[in-house]
Amino acid sequence: MRDIDRKIDKKKEFDQKVLDVARVTRVVKGGRRFRFRTAVAIGDKRGKIGLGIAKGADVSDAISKAVSKAKKRFINLPITSKGTIPHQVQVKFKASKIILKPGSQGRGIIAGGVIRLMAELAGIRNLSAKILGTSNKYTNAQAMMIALQKLKPIKEISNSK
Repeated sequence: MRDIDRKIDKKKEFDQKVLDVARVTRVVKGGRRFRFRTAVAIGDKRGKIGLGIAKGADVSDAISKAVSKAKKRFINLPITSKGTIPHQVQVKFKASKIILKPGSQGRGIIAGGVIRLMAELAGIRNLSAKILGTSNKYTNAQAMMIALQKLKPIKEISNSK
């Protein structure tokens, strides 16, 4: 029984959400070749999140590839005791501009699009965010990951002042 318990502990369950599915086309001599591109975010709702973008011959193949990529690219977030981020972050990635602000307790996630989905997967309960620039889900998701990587724990912020 103990071996079974250890295997269960090692395998962490992550929630996953498909952010977007797009059919992409490659034109070749014989006609068009269709593939599917998916963006998948996975998280444990306790401060870990990963993003994977992959292509495949069918949707299920693309999703499984994206999930395996996301598992390799996990980041840990410094979430405060109030369930929010420790400080404001502003990121520009390609055509996307994102502003993340700590939310006051009880307000919830005030954000739209992929920001809301990714914040829920990460376990952030209070957040105020704005997407400026493009409405491209892939670019906004990548900008969100960069913004989350820029977050510093409260101890580092107080030491630098």
